[in-house]
Amino acid sequence: MAILATQFAKTTRQSANWGDARKRVLASYREWMRAAPEIQAMYSVPYPVSTIRTRIRQEFERNRFVNKLSIVDVLLLKANADYQETLNYWRGNSHILAYFNEQNLQGDNKLPSNFISGFLQGRN
Repeated sequence: MAILATQFAKTTRQSANWGDARKRVLASYREWMRAAPEIQAMYSVPYPVSTIRTRIRQEFERNRFVNKLSIVDVLLLKANADYQETLNYWRGNSHILAYFNEQNLQGDNKLPSNFISGFLQGRN
């Protein structure tokens, strides 16, 4: 657990070009991957570290084809904030386990296409 609340804090900055953004994304990705065993231990996640790393990769892959530099910078800001909150134990177990919920893993099939199909499936 962190000793200082600002131990994982990073200053907000804009990427100068796509090469700089790529370096920052890869650095953030590596930080998350290295933290997976610690996250499992801190939050008592009932999944192996490999599953946690797979889920982290899915979250990064979801935004792989973003083509605006400003949006990449915002996503990096959010990733760094989530990283700080997670490793400082500012999240609850339910927040971490929500990433492994089956509905979050379904992708495009998450919501029904219209009201009737959702009603017949028993969704509210």
